[in-house]
Amino acid sequence: MDNKISAIVNDILIDYQDDRTINKVNLFVQPDTAIVEDMLAKLIKIIFPGFFNERRYRFYNLSSQLTVLIEDVFYNMNKQIALALKQLPENEDKPECTEEILASRICEKFFESIPKIRALIETDVQASFDGDPAAFNKNEIILCYPGLYAITVNRIAHELYKLNVPIIPRIMTEHAHSQTGIDIHPGATIGEYFFIDHGTGIVIGETTTIGKNVKIYQGVTLGALSLRGGQKLKNKKRHPTIEDDVTIYSGASILGGETVIGQGSTIGSNAFITKSVAPHTKVSIKNQELNIKGDQLPEDDKSWFYII
Repeated sequence: MDNKISAIVNDILIDYQDDRTINKVNLFVQPDTAIVEDMLAKLIKIIFPGFFNERRYRFYNLSSQLTVLIEDVFYNMNKQIALALKQLPENEDKPECTEEILASRICEKFFESIPKIRALIETDVQASFDGDPAAFNKNEIILCYPGLYAITVNRIAHELYKLNVPIIPRIMTEHAHSQTGIDIHPGATIGEYFFIDHGTGIVIGETTTIGKNVKIYQGVTLGALSLRGGQKLKNKKRHPTIEDDVTIYSGASILGGETVIGQGSTIGSNAFITKSVAPHTKVSIKNQELNIKGDQLPEDDKSWFYII
């Protein structure tokens, strides 16, 4: 058995020797996903003090708790951003200290934005409570609702995205995706009072713009009309704009960078939209048929047939 294992190891080591992307083995020049996810968990504790306690430490007061958390996150974020900045082509030949200095400045700007992030999340909590009669109270929303968790992570990641931090914002939002089934790219711009109801299967693309007081249900896609252009479409507006006070029901797909859903509109379930919709418009699917047959019904009884 030892000889077989040795032979397998040798074969794989030989396979590592070409220049394929998956063969990179230097683990110290790229961000660590586990550390980024730990940072994210601590940032959520900072945003919601008292809801997600740090059990590894004993704190005498809120100030000491916050100090420990911020020092921990700041230290690790600084290191991870410096590693991420090395991925930028313009930084390949610069000395290591350049990324470290820039990373420190980015961290400072990010932490200065936390009150703004918290103010936005407060509106999201309120929107979730106002929009869901099943909500017992706001504490339940903060502790339980996957939609709020996905939005919170996006609010955090979006600030780093705006500071031109590569990779790390996407690690954060993909972690939220894996936890909730809600896929929001960190580049998406989302206004206040955003409510995701249920949430599973939602996809929101990078260049999506969402206004205030928008509510969306499970299975909604705010996506690109075509991805055949691949990298040629990078940095172009590929995803729709959703104006204020719009409601989008489950399973709807709204595609294209030129597509605008006007203020106050309602998009019905399973609608497929690739053109703009005027403000205060209701869009629904017409003439779907629901057929229900029971064993006890006579063949000529058509009472089972409904148009919805």
